[in-house]
Amino acid sequence: MKASEAQIRARLDKPGPDIRLFLLHGPDEAGANELAARLTRAMGEAERIDIDGSSLKGDAGRLAEEAASLSLFGGARYIRVTGIDDDGVEAVRLLLDAEVAGNPVVAVGGTLKASGRLLKLVLAAPGAMAHACYIPDARNAAQLAVGIARENGLRLIGGTAERLAALSGGDRAVLAREIEKLSLYLDAAPDRPREAGMDALDAIGADLGEAEMYGAIEAVVEGRVAEIGVELARLDQAGVSAIPLLRQLVRRLMALAEMRGEIDRGLSADEVVKKHRVFFKEEQSTKLALRRWNSAMLARGIVIAREAERAMTRGGGNAGVVLADAALTTLARGAARTR
Repeated sequence: MKASEAQIRARLDKPGPDIRLFLLHGPDEAGANELAARLTRAMGEAERIDIDGSSLKGDAGRLAEEAASLSLFGGARYIRVTGIDDDGVEAVRLLLDAEVAGNPVVAVGGTLKASGRLLKLVLAAPGAMAHACYIPDARNAAQLAVGIARENGLRLIGGTAERLAALSGGDRAVLAREIEKLSLYLDAAPDRPREAGMDALDAIGADLGEAEMYGAIEAVVEGRVAEIGVELARLDQAGVSAIPLLRQLVRRLMALAEMRGEIDRGLSADEVVKKHRVFFKEEQSTKLALRRWNSAMLARGIVIAREAERAMTRGGGNAGVVLADAALTTLARGAARTR
């Protein structure tokens, strides 16, 4: 069956025998993994069995067998499948048709076609739940921050939700981790709620690793070509990989693309930044970026940054800085020509 985010969160937090499989799929891999981690927390000290989705094609019966097996130590167990796709459809069918399957399964896949065999099977099964994870835009990333904070006993005030969304680049896993830090810092919990404002965020600001990338990203967006090398060197010294930098840049460009689209449809820059609840200290720089980057530039920029990330993932080694530098410099030069 299809599940909303609220429904899948609730069931992952309290798994029961009526749901044998939780399928998390879509382009937001970080969001899917963050949701899958909820089952890990819910299961506590239970034994976890990890299965690579690619192995299920040659061993379709393993998933049902693991779901029905007792833990080696006599306690609870659960199964986590990564990289599942249509090749795992027979394994899932056997799981859902099995007479006994006492151990919950959470499976994480990439973007699955609505017409694909796996997704069609899971959506039609009463004993399974499927949820599609999409990268949140600037607006619903702040709403997501509010929801995660509430679960941790926090009420975000004074623009803190929007600031957290910006610092995390919309990455759910990063967002959840930083909110957990806030909760620990304020000694908050659902039974002892606390308010979290900018002061608390500043107090843990040194731990916001994603924020270290802000200078490099803004140098690109503002077309400050000469500063790219300096920013990359600073990040390298801080131990920050160029891969998350490129991913956060993509999210920044996607947020700008959404806002730029609304300007193209007739809204003013002032209306757009207010509508998207841009952090007040960043309103002016965002409006400048929206004038500098048109929709075609933003679309091309997203492609360049994603291609660089994929090339780095494939290539590895010392090529990362070179590839990132080339991509970031290309984008910054494009922005500089419109200054």
